[in-house]
Amino acid sequence: MTRVWRCLRSIEPAIATRCFTSTVRRREVRRLAELPPRLNPGFRETSSHDLLALQWPSPPRNVLLVPKTDDTPVRAALIEYASHIHSAYPDVSLCFEPTVASEIESELGFDIYAPQPDCNTHYNDKIDLTSTLGGDGTILHAASLFATAKSVPPVLSFSMGTLGFLGEWKFSEYKRAFREVYVSGAPSPLPTNLDDKQTVSDGGSGPKVVGQSGWSSVRGKTMGTARSSRILLRNRLRVGIFSTEGERMPHESPFAHQDSRCEDIFALNEVLLHRGALPHLAHITILIGSGPQQKVLTTAIADGFLVSTPTGSTAYSLSSGGSIVHPLVSSILLTPICPRSLSFRPLVLPANTPITLRIDSENRSKEVEVSIDGVRRKQGLRAGMEVRVVGEEVRTAGAPGSRDWVGGVPSIVRSGGAVDGDDHWVGGLNSLLKFNYPFGEHG
Repeated sequence: MTRVWRCLRSIEPAIATRCFTSTVRRREVRRLAELPPRLNPGFRETSSHDLLALQWPSPPRNVLLVPKTDDTPVRAALIEYASHIHSAYPDVSLCFEPTVASEIESELGFDIYAPQPDCNTHYNDKIDLTSTLGGDGTILHAASLFATAKSVPPVLSFSMGTLGFLGEWKFSEYKRAFREVYVSGAPSPLPTNLDDKQTVSDGGSGPKVVGQSGWSSVRGKTMGTARSSRILLRNRLRVGIFSTEGERMPHESPFAHQDSRCEDIFALNEVLLHRGALPHLAHITILIGSGPQQKVLTTAIADGFLVSTPTGSTAYSLSSGGSIVHPLVSSILLTPICPRSLSFRPLVLPANTPITLRIDSENRSKEVEVSIDGVRRKQGLRAGMEVRVVGEEVRTAGAPGSRDWVGGVPSIVRSGGAVDGDDHWVGGLNSLLKFNYPFGEHG
């Protein structure tokens, strides 16, 4: 506790000075378990485009901020961003990973939240909204925090990394971006009573009404139920690892389930099998389908093999010669890495196709390395072990307009433009990946 000495001086010079102490409350990192339960938004289909509309049943309360690590400009931006949210949206509790929270708590003048080592509360139990500051790797890391969860909170990403193909917003737009997400689906006009209320400026996101809470604390134009933040629902892979006896094995940290349960996890980008540092090519048998309908596609003799989502099609798979697939196309990509056969080409299959990668008995190396979204498993796979992959179900059955969207990673994209939000992917191909960029001085 910090002690502050203060003195009271009387107007009469003859009276002596009387000193006393007071205690300033120390701001602290509080337990994630103290927060209210997670608020699950809805995603509404629209007739004008393929993106979904974000619908909050009530204002989001618990926001997880995930920054790029060891980056001075990102750290400064994080402090600015967090301070703005606390000032403009006082009902919002800000959450961080434990290491980040311990580094920045002294720079923030308010309480923050983080999971504690002795607590079983997980992010997916509490977090309503995730916001990242960094590049594509930061987004993947944020998604990995929910790798054991069947649903992921919406992700608002600010591009502050090297490439930023997945990032949607510039950090200079953070006030507008956060406000659009916060009021997405709110009644129009916002429910506010201005009688006898004092208003103060919040620095750009609309004046704040002192003494009110939730949506009623934010004045100004709302998007209303007819115009909400746009959601691109990115498909994930459901991944299971099996022993030579066909028994499901537990995953390793950071993808491990609570109590080391042997259940599937989810990957946003890809699953990679690779020979690693060993000199021999990996022998991986690829099977398509399940049960009696399962058939052997081929045995890959290569440096490795990738199973990717459309989101991952612009990552390792692209570098290995795989196709670029739009994230709205529900599919799975199979991409060999430096195969021995020149006729072994990449494939694109429906997302609901079960795929089994089995380490062949003729594999000469002791183990084959396994990585999920760039995180390598400490224990590799031996001959006879399997990785089973299938696309995640992201919606329930039914006619358009009556389906519930239950899975995937809801990525908040820009609204507006020629096709109301879809052009971000085309723009990324042209500006970031330099798609079909001509050579020479006139390129």
